[in-house]
Amino acid sequence: MVLQNRRARTGRLTVVSAAVALSAALASGAGFAAGTPPSADPSAPTTAAPAQTGPGVTASAASSSPQAPAVNPVPSLPELPQPTPPTPSATGPTKPAPGQESPAFGAFLNSGTQGVVRMKGLSNWLGGAELRVGHSYLPGDRWSNIEGAPGFLDVWARWRRAKDDRLFVLNVPMLERNEAGVSDAEVRRLLRQGAAGHFDHHFRTLAERLVALSMPDTILVLGWEMNGTTYTHRCGPDPEAWKTYWNNIVTTMRSVPGQRFRFDFTPSRGRDAIPWTQCFPGDGSVDIIGMDTYDQPQGMPFDEQVNEPYGLQAHVDFAKSHNKPISYPEWGLFRNGDNDEYMRRMLAWIDAHKPLYNTLTDYCPHGVWQCPANPGSSRVYRSVLSGRTGEPATLPLPTALLAPWRSTGCSPLRLGDWVESWLGRKACSRPDRWPWTR
Repeated sequence: MVLQNRRARTGRLTVVSAAVALSAALASGAGFAAGTPPSADPSAPTTAAPAQTGPGVTASAASSSPQAPAVNPVPSLPELPQPTPPTPSATGPTKPAPGQESPAFGAFLNSGTQGVVRMKGLSNWLGGAELRVGHSYLPGDRWSNIEGAPGFLDVWARWRRAKDDRLFVLNVPMLERNEAGVSDAEVRRLLRQGAAGHFDHHFRTLAERLVALSMPDTILVLGWEMNGTTYTHRCGPDPEAWKTYWNNIVTTMRSVPGQRFRFDFTPSRGRDAIPWTQCFPGDGSVDIIGMDTYDQPQGMPFDEQVNEPYGLQAHVDFAKSHNKPISYPEWGLFRNGDNDEYMRRMLAWIDAHKPLYNTLTDYCPHGVWQCPANPGSSRVYRSVLSGRTGEPATLPLPTALLAPWRSTGCSPLRLGDWVESWLGRKACSRPDRWPWTR
């Protein structure tokens, strides 16, 4: 879900609490003190905690904390055993058999430069696991940002070009003022304008910029969580206009010379405001069928998340019936707190159903590396994915003492996704002083 979508519906997208400021406690074997980004090697002791960012989903809200008391250091995690590499053949390295490869994975860590910087830290924490998926969100405040403002995507382009097998995933709002609480009547009017082609030029500009940045194969999560109520680009007020508008955007972007885009239709799990199947725009304009899924509502076991109407099983079945690959652009913990059973079951689900890619939302309350509030789930995630380079691997569960979490007494502020991207950090306020930035 995108920031406000889950926030409005679940409160997730409210800016990350002060606990997020200490999230680097999980990023290494030693605790951090809030104040600076994580070091390049989070396995080495340091005194800084990574600033948290929510995706475009969170990529939106901004919150920053003043200097916090240092966290007591904890023992380094024991070195994880690495999978035995396959024996190379005379013609080159042995690859996993078709269908046995580990799904490409990554995490949402920040929409801007910090999102790329932190990928190295997360990889180190996972014993050198290869993060093949980079994930960012375009701000949905104004059309100029939805077009991919100059400079915004440059760092992601450099990351993508560094290795041929990397996937860059970009969430793209379909309308400006995307998290502004626009009324259904206004959404209906805007969707009909989009269906009439009034906004096509904005998406042509975005497509041209992505091609110029040598990212013509970007996976575009267009109009995500359209079955909810948070976003202006929601489907419910006029499903037919929404589908026509989606098809216009896809046709426009595919018309740009050199493009090889793939379009990912990604609702949130469950029925939400409207059954997501009613928003499906057709096989011709959809390349991937995704789902944003978090551990919610409170008390719902994983089996029910699988079997509920429009749930995980329905998603897999629907994609299969349309001969499309699946994805999980956003997933993670939520209403049930630090739930190692959910983490274990969701990772097993991903391994069993082989999505094209998946990206964990890694900030509190959803994440593992940047959220010290989820130690049990963090150990599960790390044990399953440590050392993965494309081959299936199951590694022993690492154990370590966790540094106690200390509140900074700082209340997070909701300043909007573009502000956070511009600042590269979050903002918060204390009752006894002016707002700080970190």
